[in-house]
Amino acid sequence: MVCGPSTYHDQVRDVLLNPTVIVEVLSPSTEAIDRGDKLHRYRRWLPTLTDYVLVAQDRPLIDHYHHTAAGVWVFETLEGLHTVLHLPSIHCTVPLTDVYERLVFPPMAEDATP
Repeated sequence: MVCGPSTYHDQVRDVLLNPTVIVEVLSPSTEAIDRGDKLHRYRRWLPTLTDYVLVAQDRPLIDHYHHTAAGVWVFETLEGLHTVLHLPSIHCTVPLTDVYERLVFPPMAEDATP
């Protein structure tokens, strides 16, 4: 998401330089990159970025990194369908029930009885 005109790296227009919010849907093959290298690069090279959101596919869980006006990155984990993601930079709240609206999750391993 961008607030204002988009700025791109080149004429191909596939690399956005001024995002406000980035949302990544995690997959087993990219999760380590999204949580590590991408997060580090985004925080370092994208001064307009205020929110980086990582959405799990296998359970109702969102990790949210928010860059405050004081210049501090704050991390929070939202777990369960009863929680709500707050994105103050774009004046938006998103219930996790909306994010995961049509998904049915398998029972968690710790919930299973032997």
